[in-house]
Amino acid sequence: MNKRRNFIKEVSTLGAFYPLMKTKPLVDPFHLDEKRSIVCVGGHPDDPESGCGGTLSLYAKAGNKVSIVYLTKGESGISGKSHDETALIRSREAEEACVIIGAKPYFFGQINGDAFFNRSEIARMHQLLMELKPDILFTHWPVDSHPDHQIASLLSYQSWLKMGKSFQIYYFEVNGGFQTMQFAPTDYIDITDVATQKKNALYQHKSQNPDEIYFKHHLVMQQFRGREIGVKEAEAFVRLDGTKNVGLM
Repeated sequence: MNKRRNFIKEVSTLGAFYPLMKTKPLVDPFHLDEKRSIVCVGGHPDDPESGCGGTLSLYAKAGNKVSIVYLTKGESGISGKSHDETALIRSREAEEACVIIGAKPYFFGQINGDAFFNRSEIARMHQLLMELKPDILFTHWPVDSHPDHQIASLLSYQSWLKMGKSFQIYYFEVNGGFQTMQFAPTDYIDITDVATQKKNALYQHKSQNPDEIYFKHHLVMQQFRGREIGVKEAEAFVRLDGTKNVGLM
């Protein structure tokens, strides 16, 4: 019990943990006077939405520029469909999800299940991020069972190094304990007010049986993270040390 009290006391001192309790914030948590560029790099259509769709929705609502980069179009994700057919279906679903979130989609052009990491791909991601100019970037936790997730994470990290660590990186989780492993959050965001919006975005991915995935994975994870900080639903992140401390909100 003492450990639990100490944990709550510790995290309540960190500005990025907003809101832990139902109290009025002392400062504007969204920094509306300094509109920022928020970028998310995910492996496939639905990864950004599931990992941090609530947080991205909050940023978009606050007037920030939100961009989602999909490493692949999920080409091998629909049984009985060709890669081209599946890419068309899943990219359209991603575009519809982005409309709900308030984000602009970008498709990086790698292939689902065959993502790769080399110097030229680092240069391509670096170039894209130079154009998007992120202040905060969200991407996959690198200790993940899916290789495409790992590649998205590594390309983001290498670009961050090339850009002089000029933005803050936060790693998100997907299917915690099944795909994302050994994830110990440093930061949480209360997404209770946008949980329905996030669900609606996820449900645009009709080709991925959203009903089963949502209730089996996403909702459980959001509720669990919410309980950790005393709210209904939350998203959790690991902040990469060494970046400038701009805070999530």
